Amino acid sequence: MKTKLICIGGPTAVGKTALSIELAQHFQGQVINGDAMQVYQDLDIGTAKATESERQGIPHHLLDIRQVDEAYTVADFKRDAQTAVQDIRAVGDLPILVGGTGLYLESFLFDLSLGGQVEPHPYFRQQMEDFAGSQGNQALHQKLVDLDPQAAQKIHPNNVKRVIRALEVGTFSGQLFSQAKETHGDHQSPYDYYFIGLYCDRQRLYERINQRVDLMVDQGLLKEAQWLLDQDLDPKSQSLQSIGYKEVFPYLRGEEDLDTSLNRLKRNSRRYAKRQLTWLKNRMDQVHWYNLVEAEDSLASVISDVAAFLDK
Repeated sequence: MKTKLICIGGPTAVGKTALSIELAQHFQGQVINGDAMQVYQDLDIGTAKATESERQGIPHHLLDIRQVDEAYTVADFKRDAQTAVQDIRAVGDLPILVGGTGLYLESFLFDLSLGGQVEPHPYFRQQMEDFAGSQGNQALHQKLVDLDPQAAQKIHPNNVKRVIRALEVGTFSGQLFSQAKETHGDHQSPYDYYFIGLYCDRQRLYERINQRVDLMVDQGLLKEAQWLLDQDLDPKSQSLQSIGYKEVFPYLRGEEDLDTSLNRLKRNSRRYAKRQLTWLKNRMDQVHWYNLVEAEDSLASVISDVAAFLDK
């Protein structure tokens, strides 16, 4: 019999964390983090990581398991999440997977390595474009030869965008571009899951995102970002790719005023929220959608639906 679990997805600032804790309390559950940036220690405010008090004593897995200079791939997540589910079921609790990193959720639910679906890393892409501009397309292509010879054989050096994409996948997904599977297709999940998708009116969501950024600043985002900047990490480090930090680096370097940086952060967060929703709608079927923000749906209805699923 397949293991039952709950999965919660949706855009940033829509209430995923709060719902996961409510459900964990109601159904004797434990939470598994499915956010790519919340795995990092010391990155708390900019990643909107639940505080100890917000967790209300509910056990959380895959939070704070990497240093900021370490990589964490889709393959790492899938392995660790599988272990977490086994540990949670071993004590009779309900696994609740929650997060906004769509490819993490998909790779876990369908037991796939989705290297071809790795999310874009704009800073890394810009670096590679600059490298090609200064050193030439052949030098950029040589990077791919070194990383993934099989992909390099199939991609012409002058197809710079494709070369950069292959480098991006190989660098950040834990899987070579030449090995990547693009879709889960008809692949059956090894789990019996109930997928909750949270949403709300777009304008209301954007207001919540803007308010969250302002709250993050009040809570100490700039200090946290300065600490991260001071680590002098490799620019392609995964922890530097997160929305929430790189947007304020120009301000911290004295290159622009704070309002400019914060407006960029709000804009990028809104765009990311849109991509998160698009991913869920295009990549996942069997999503049960709820609007808790505007009370079109109630917490009681979610609890009732989850209870019915668990009783099946």
